[in-house]
Amino acid sequence: MESTKYYLGLDVGGTNMVAGVVDENHQIIAKESIPTQAGRTIEEITTDMAEVSKKAVLKAGLQMEDISSWGIGMPSYVNPKTNLLVHANCFGWKNVPIYDYLKKHISLPTYIANDANCATYGEVLAGSASQYTDAIMLTLGTGVGGGIIMGKKIYSGSDNMGAELGHTKLVYNGERCTCGQKGCLEAYCSSTALIRIMKETLQKNKDTLIWKLCGEDENKVNGEILFEAAKQGDSLAKQIVDDYISRLAAGISTFITIFRPQVIILGGGIAHAGDLLLKPLNEKLHTCTFAAEEIGIPQVIRAELGNDAGIIGAALLEKTM
Repeated sequence: MESTKYYLGLDVGGTNMVAGVVDENHQIIAKESIPTQAGRTIEEITTDMAEVSKKAVLKAGLQMEDISSWGIGMPSYVNPKTNLLVHANCFGWKNVPIYDYLKKHISLPTYIANDANCATYGEVLAGSASQYTDAIMLTLGTGVGGGIIMGKKIYSGSDNMGAELGHTKLVYNGERCTCGQKGCLEAYCSSTALIRIMKETLQKNKDTLIWKLCGEDENKVNGEILFEAAKQGDSLAKQIVDDYISRLAAGISTFITIFRPQVIILGGGIAHAGDLLLKPLNEKLHTCTFAAEEIGIPQVIRAELGNDAGIIGAALLEKTM
């Protein structure tokens, strides 16, 4: 009888790194996490990447010999021509020989992919999009992450460094983005952008439920407050939400026209608004997407795995790379 295969996944973020052992059914059977402490040396961080991964294996009651491969999701890409980690902004790393550091600690076959791609892959393997083979995911958080899955495999272009959906242009010469460019989708549809817009609005008009819900402190505004005020019928909040959804729909409609996925997945903090976001967004996409009436458009749904999506997607990277 063939033994069960297990896979080791690691999701490396700027705040925490979380490792998990995943079985053949795409279920996490054990997890471990530690603070990333991003300001340290690459030797210290890669040592901890290995250590937290080993602890997850032990917690699962397994040995490293039981693991098929080690997959890692990071906020960066590996250049396939050089095998160098190109640019991990939260660590200040550029063109780092990441595999050389990692193999000092773990000798398993090792795969590295962008963390947003891993999260999208996880949702398609085991989450809200598990019945689909072709999907696009946007994570609406501090920034806007994105991933593309085609035929149940990650698609990131000829050099594995594409699918930066948050940095596609929404407005020519628009708001400055964290990437240094202007007019990116992220500069208009991230939670950071939404908070900026709310603050700008409050500076002009405080006659709104938003002002009351944030305790008359503009530094306490967030997406949850905005959608709650809109839910309660506040006209200014409803206008901000409608403008936000219009911008998000414009970005998504472009992705639909280019890739024609079966489904669009939304994750991140703003997606917690649920139907207050999804219902009008799906309706708006029908009016702003090319040939929507003639050929239809995919539904926008909410991600369901949370942070586990990145672990599952990273763990199963050997199946897509």
